[in-house]
Amino acid sequence: MNNILMKVIRFPLKTLIIGACVAGGSVFGQTLTLPQNLITFNSPEGEKLLFESQSRDDFFPLGMQFVTQNTQTYCGVASIVMVLNGLQIPAPETPEYSPYRVFTQENFFNNEATRKVLPPEVVSRMGMTLEQIGQLLASYGVKVKVYHAADTNLEDFRKLVSQNLKQPANFVIINYLRKEIGQQKGGHISPIAAYNEKTDRFLIMDVARYKYPPIWVKTADLWKAMATPDSVSGKTRGFVFVSRS
Repeated sequence: MNNILMKVIRFPLKTLIIGACVAGGSVFGQTLTLPQNLITFNSPEGEKLLFESQSRDDFFPLGMQFVTQNTQTYCGVASIVMVLNGLQIPAPETPEYSPYRVFTQENFFNNEATRKVLPPEVVSRMGMTLEQIGQLLASYGVKVKVYHAADTNLEDFRKLVSQNLKQPANFVIINYLRKEIGQQKGGHISPIAAYNEKTDRFLIMDVARYKYPPIWVKTADLWKAMATPDSVSGKTRGFVFVSRS
C-alpha cells in the first residue's frame, strides 16, 4: 500500500477516533504523568497502535459511550453503563431525557434486582468486586462470564480477550490493581477496547478520565495487575465478558 493511500485511510480513522472519544464529554484534562511502560492513547504512537490493531471491534461502540466515573468509587458503575449502552440493552427511565431512555450512573440502580445485588450506598463507600460486577450486569438480563485471574493464565487471557475484541456485540471489563502497572494506586475497573498484536498491548478505556487518559499496556503487565488479591472478596481480580443473552 503506497504512502498516499495510507494517508487517505488514516485521516478518516483519526477523525472517527476523535469523534468517538469526545462523545462522552471533555476528553482529557490535567491528568497524572504516565510511567514509561504505558502509552497514552492521545499520542501519535497511541493512535498508530489503534490504526494497526486487528482486534478493535469494541473501540467505536465504547468510544461513543465513553463516560467519566461520577465519584472515585464509581469506576465499576461507569464501566457497566458504557457496556450496557453499547449493547443497546433497554434502559430505565431517565426523566431528564424523556421520552428517550439511556443508562446513566444516576439511574443504574433504579432496577430493584440491581439494588438487591449491591445497593448504591455500599458502592459509594467501597466500590465493587469482580463477582459483583458480573452480578450487577446479570441483573439487566445480559450474558456474563466472570474470570478470576487465579482460575486462568496469561496465555488464555491474551487469547480469549483478543478474540473477543474481533467480534461485535460483546465487551470486556477488567478489574486490576493500578500500582502494578505503575499508576496511582489502588484497585480499578474499566473496559478494554482494543488489542495491538505487534506490540502485545491492550487499550484500557480508563473511566477515571480526570486522573488518567486511556492507555496501552503490555499484556504481561496487565495480567500481573489482575492477578492480585482483592481485600474485600479475598479472591484475585480478573475480567468479565458481557454480551446479549
